[in-house]
Amino acid sequence: MEPVEINAGTYYLRQLRADRHIDDRRVLMEAFADPTHRKYVLNYRLRTLDEATEYVALRAAQWAGDERCSWAIAEPTSGRLLGEVGLRELDLDRAYAEATVWVHPSERGKGIATTALNAALRFGFGGLGLTEVSYRHEESNTASAIVAKRCGFTLLGPEQTPAPTGERLIRWHRTS
Repeated sequence: MEPVEINAGTYYLRQLRADRHIDDRRVLMEAFADPTHRKYVLNYRLRTLDEATEYVALRAAQWAGDERCSWAIAEPTSGRLLGEVGLRELDLDRAYAEATVWVHPSERGKGIATTALNAALRFGFGGLGLTEVSYRHEESNTASAIVAKRCGFTLLGPEQTPAPTGERLIRWHRTS
């Protein structure tokens, strides 16, 4: 499927970019270098421009392959990257996805994650016809628990299998 841009009110959601007009790579590297971000996001390391370029290309390929819808959360006047929100594990046949979101360390605590995730969920339920979206986070990630509650997810509780960090994973659920 083709990437879709979404007006999220205070922010807009667009594809991650690395072109002559907008280049998200340095901001991605800053975010992924943050100790809190590294604590919870273990499967990606963006230490160089090449690694950040590969990350941007991966997200575009995942859109094209109907595997994941991933948006840069952007400031509307400058296009500056504030974070990323997505629907991963996308299964259009089962009408299911898992929601993900992160916010740049300098932008945390402003409600950006809640606003962006609500916009992504509206697209998932309305535009993609999803009927079920889950959301998971490590037990110590209290900010994610707050976002889940504010976005209308219902707490299901801890999963049997721990996160890669070794912590208990907490699962939330939302239906259309």
